[in-house]
Amino acid sequence: MDEHTFILNRERAVDYLNTLDRLYVFDGFAGWDPAARFKIRVVCARPYHALFMNNMLIRPTEEELAGFGQPDFTILNAGAFPANRFTSFMTSPTSIDVILGTQYAGEMKKGVFSLMNYMLPKMGILSLHSGCNEGKDGDVTLFFGLSGTGKTTLSADPRRPLIGDDEHGWSDRGVFNIEGGCYAKAIGLKEESEPDIYRAIRFGTILENVVFDEDSRVVDYEAGAITENTRASYPIEHIANAKIPCVGGHPRNIIMLACDAYGVLPPVAKLTKEQAMYYFISGYTAKVAGTEDGVTEPEATFSACFGSAFLMWHPTKYASMLAERVEQHGTNVWLVNTGWTGGPYGVGRRFKLRHTRAIVDAIHSGELAAAQYDTMPVFNLQVPTVVSGVPSEALMPVNSWADKEAYRRKLAHLGAQFVKNFKKFEDGGGHVSADEALAILAAGPNP
Repeated sequence: MDEHTFILNRERAVDYLNTLDRLYVFDGFAGWDPAARFKIRVVCARPYHALFMNNMLIRPTEEELAGFGQPDFTILNAGAFPANRFTSFMTSPTSIDVILGTQYAGEMKKGVFSLMNYMLPKMGILSLHSGCNEGKDGDVTLFFGLSGTGKTTLSADPRRPLIGDDEHGWSDRGVFNIEGGCYAKAIGLKEESEPDIYRAIRFGTILENVVFDEDSRVVDYEAGAITENTRASYPIEHIANAKIPCVGGHPRNIIMLACDAYGVLPPVAKLTKEQAMYYFISGYTAKVAGTEDGVTEPEATFSACFGSAFLMWHPTKYASMLAERVEQHGTNVWLVNTGWTGGPYGVGRRFKLRHTRAIVDAIHSGELAAAQYDTMPVFNLQVPTVVSGVPSEALMPVNSWADKEAYRRKLAHLGAQFVKNFKKFEDGGGHVSADEALAILAAGPNP
């Protein structure tokens, strides 16, 4: 939209907010690194929205609040009132430049992330849609992944302090969390499999879309009657081993997560620098039947840099910044599939969480860096022959399929999907040289 339309939407939001008897205002920060911190003011009509952003932004101390002054950016949340859909550029009653026509609290969180995806690269800092934790020796791991791939689950590791679950920056000083809280998926949540997240849900947490008994107030985390996308928003201090302040050194490992519903990708593969750029730009996962209306078969989904809706620059700008840092700091990059094995969705089964955790443990211990590798056809991925705690037949996907010919067809099909998606990035967007663009392209599958 143009600036004039933005001003019209802002005026509509201000007019609505001015009609109310009571408003809620929260002042907080985005960015734990003081050199990359922005002051954010939230003005909203509902205490729910104020509490959500109290959880998700970094909460100022009393001294910081006293000296807060003018914010760098203000969020106007008038979501109970619709946008005028006859305004130029508007296609519905919903607007998120200022918030109109939607009461989904996540618009504020992702609005701040979109802002940081614009501002941080201008400051020479890479913005990342990732989880992050740190080992006892200070070794940092980043977890990239779209919703449902295990980013929040795997970054919440009782043995590794949590730096953050979703949004980070990577500067010359190391990594830092952008947020002050976590926004975890709650569907199927169990204390035995995700103890840190389960125990973080206490007073002050917001639960979205969950089903609960209105008499006992007990939540049924298995129920998806409203939606599969049930969520919990809580301050990061609710995680017992959160690292405060939420900053760390340069990552030793990067894990790119995919939930492959075709059952084609291996549970883990070691990536070259060029492959890392290719899979980062691709941002692959898959939808399965039942997640959206009309989805009856597994469906490939590509979201550049694992967050294309929030990118403000060309994806190759972020990818080239990632490659520079990976090379400079000797970071290992891994592709980890948390999806299906032994066949596609409906035929095979999803990888067990304990096997994925064993793979992550083997990455952190250095076991996989020293492992023997075989090359997987079509995708040319380097797949380890042995991983402690993981059945060997599951490592090379074809070995777990009863119908080998069906596997080869699915393999070629998924490879072709990657190739088709990547065509729009082949020119490099002006952020990499022609030779680098060709090297990245060559790192993809060859069906």
